[in-house]
Amino acid sequence: MKHILYVDDEADIREVAQMALELEPGFEVRCAASGAEALVVAREWRPHLIMLDVMMPELDGPSTLSRLRAEPSTAATPVIFITARTQVQEVEAFLSLGAVGVIAKPFDPMQLGSQVRELAFS
Repeated sequence: MKHILYVDDEADIREVAQMALELEPGFEVRCAASGAEALVVAREWRPHLIMLDVMMPELDGPSTLSRLRAEPSTAATPVIFITARTQVQEVEAFLSLGAVGVIAKPFDPMQLGSQVRELAFS
């Protein structure tokens, strides 16, 4: 069972993402509503993958990733950014921060699980 932490400040998107990811065999999903909450859940639950919304209030996705990397228990956990900011230079910048991939918002719920499997678990 692969544990995935999905982080987004929008409740409806979290709900759709969780349902979509749990359609994929072998995925168990927990959600967090903020970068700060994600840091706590990641430390306690030790997910195999963290999916981060880029634009969140207070602690955005890149800042959350920076803090995850500074924490020994999550330093090596793969991260995928979820964002509407998908111009080539933006995607390259997110990848240069250490993300294993970038998935465009709005995502296709029917494709999300296979996209995640391809980016993080293949």
